[in-house]
Amino acid sequence: MGCCASKPETKKEQQHTKGDEKSGEKDRERMLKLGGILEQPTGDVRDYYKFGAVIGKGNFGIVHKVTNRKTGETFACKSISKRKMVCKDDVEDVKREVQVLMHLSGHPNIVKMYSAFEDNQYIHFVMECCEGGELFDRIAARGKFTERMAAEAMRSIVSVVNHCHHMNVVHRDLKPENFLMTTPGDDAVIKATDFGLSRFFKDGSFMEEIVGSPFYVAPEVLQRHYGKEADIWSCGVILYILLAGYPPFHADETQQIFKKIISKPLDLSSKPWPQISEAAKSCVRGMLARDPRKRLT
Repeated sequence: MGCCASKPETKKEQQHTKGDEKSGEKDRERMLKLGGILEQPTGDVRDYYKFGAVIGKGNFGIVHKVTNRKTGETFACKSISKRKMVCKDDVEDVKREVQVLMHLSGHPNIVKMYSAFEDNQYIHFVMECCEGGELFDRIAARGKFTERMAAEAMRSIVSVVNHCHHMNVVHRDLKPENFLMTTPGDDAVIKATDFGLSRFFKDGSFMEEIVGSPFYVAPEVLQRHYGKEADIWSCGVILYILLAGYPPFHADETQQIFKKIISKPLDLSSKPWPQISEAAKSCVRGMLARDPRKRLT
């Protein structure tokens, strides 16, 4: 997999300053006085679900397999540590993720959230359980996808993005790690997850905050003036990786990656691109057009 197997840190994974931590303590104390981050009583998640094995870990929390005590149904519970919410933005990201997931509910390729709970230490999201790992793991295991396999995966991914944009949501962190597989088999359904960096938007409005993961960030994001088209760029990077096994713009240091995203010509001539169809290369070119006005929609 080469560079695809490395994961430069995202906005969420960057360290906060001590000043942020002090501010975060005050934010947490204030939220608890107001009735919690979710701002409504939720009950104790363990009264409703029996916690099982750990099936995932991240910088902000942990994911357990849980069983509904009444029905016996299996779910995933994403528990986000309040101690990691060191500033107001972290709190707002969690609240927004709940809102976005509820807003986007019903799409077959978006992980369904069933309920949210809060206790003194964690925010808990009870979600459908996807036991096939990440799309990233599939790419790492195979090296790269055939054109047919890549097309099938991209149909699901683009369907998610189209639904998000139709519902006035921009994801802002599309990458193979944020797509889960429902089962270990080749017929698994792809499900989008982790909407913590997503935002609601209005057509014609622009965002300025630099967020996302370095390999997948659109050039206009780095220029702090972007809209929903940034998601299409990220899709183009995913398609490139699926077909080639490595990202189009890669380097050892984050700033070097950003420089290449801004100015390096797109390479569609090195291996394996001579063996890939012109139709597939045309799709990659269209998604990775540096001018968002010329990008595929």
